[in-house]
This record gives sequence, structure tokens and C-alpha cells, in this order.
Amino acid sequence: MTKALPVALIPQGSIEGYLRAANTYPILTAEEEKELAELWYYDQDLEAAKTLVLSHLRFVAHIARNYSGYGLPQADLIQEGNVGLMKAVKRFNPEIGVRLISFAVHWIKAEIHEYVLKNWRIVKVATTKAQRKLFFNLRKNKTRLGWFTQDEVETVANELGVTAKDVLEMESRMASSDMAFDLGADDDNGDVSSKTPTFHLEDKQSNFATVIEEDNWDDTAADKLVDALSSLDERSQDIIRSRWLDEDNKVTLQELAAKYGVSAERVRQLERNAMNKLKLVILDA
Repeated sequence: MTKALPVALIPQGSIEGYLRAANTYPILTAEEEKELAELWYYDQDLEAAKTLVLSHLRFVAHIARNYSGYGLPQADLIQEGNVGLMKAVKRFNPEIGVRLISFAVHWIKAEIHEYVLKNWRIVKVATTKAQRKLFFNLRKNKTRLGWFTQDEVETVANELGVTAKDVLEMESRMASSDMAFDLGADDDNGDVSSKTPTFHLEDKQSNFATVIEEDNWDDTAADKLVDALSSLDERSQDIIRSRWLDEDNKVTLQELAAKYGVSAERVRQLERNAMNKLKLVILDA
């Protein structure tokens, strides 16, 4: 499905015109989506797959807007996101019990991430997973123009868990500017600077680090919580689970007080002490 993009998936002309066209495709109900997904998953019905893709174009455009500020064409960001959407539709199993967009968001973002990293600069600034994380985090932490001071370098290094040398090297890569190989079609209007990469080096509203890390945040947070809970005594673990982690059957302070033969106020104290200890363990993890 991804070898050749249908014309409808390739933004042509103005972005506004493309978005208007994308919004003409109706949003599917859960029942309609499941029926189409089953036709594609079990019968390889290409028309069903096409409808699934077209009905989600508006969502891809919405996600792509979060990646502005890198001097890259919005049309290209949308197109790469559409590639991710097609990959998601190809792999979507209607029996997993989630909506397609919840499943597809990972694939959409992954394609856009790769495009940004490959095209933001001619010289690649990030080639390993660690460098990619440092690249996007450094953009978030670099809140002013100019080079970092030594104190700022040490602060960022400590926050990101890397060495000062890594920070300086990445800052140097990011600061190097590229010359365009050619000019745009309308670059003779006297406003060429607005089309150069350096015009887009700083976007204070962009929080790309949060976007790229959110996919694995839940797993990391869960692992930290499990480790932190294991540091508590058995009674404290039971209180925290019963009061905060069991969504289906949360218990009251009075119920726990009766269970352990203590006052409700004592249970409240144990809960507060356990929460404080959890915070300390998680922050140190």
C-alpha cells in the first residue's frame, strides 16, 4: 500500500486547498470503521482500505502541524505522515478493540520523525538513538540565541544524563548552517531570507522532545512505579494499590482501618508517608 501514494494523499497546490479537500471525507463511526477494517484485514478489500485512509487525512494534517519550525515544507510533513497512516492501515487488526487513529498515531509520527531527522540539515545532526534524543531535547532547552555558557552546558548535561562533551558536540552540529542548492520559484521577490533554513532555527513554541518521547513514556513510568512500590512494606503497598491503583474497586480509609485494626487517621498517615517515599524513589530512579 505504500509503494505509490494516491494523488489524494499528496498535497498539491496550497495547503489550505488540500485541507479543505481532506475535510470533505467524512469521519467514520466506530461501527463503520470496524466493518471496513474487517473487509481489508480478512478479504484484502482495497476500496475499504482506501476509505479508511482517506477518512483519517485530517488527523494526519493535525499531527503534522506539531512539527513546524524546522524549515521543512508542511506539504512534505503531511505526505510523510500519510505514508505512516497507510502503513498503520495495512497492519491494523480490527479485533484489538481500539480505534484506528489510536493505533496509527505511532506510525504517523515515526515517518515524520524520520523525515525531520533526514532533511532538517544536509549534514546529519543525529545518527544514533541517543543523539536523536539529545538533538530534540537540546532544542527544547536552548531558550535563547547564541552559544551555551559552561554553566548551561553542565546543567543541560545533568538534566539529559549525557556528558558535557556530548552537549557541546551536538550544539556545534546544530549551529552549522547550510547553503541552499537552489532558490525557490518566487525567490526574486526580495524576501529570500524567509525561505532559508536559518530563518527556522528557533521555534520557541515547538516542544518536539515531548512529542518524540511520549511513545515510550507510559512504559518507563510504569517500570519506575513497579520498582518504587517494591521498596514499600507489604501494608503500605496494599494501601497505595487499594486507594490509587485499583480503578475498579477503590476502598475507603475506613475500610482499610477496619482491615488493619487501626484508626482512619493512622491509615491516612501511612498513605501520606508511602506516597512521599514513592516520589523520592521515582525521582532517584
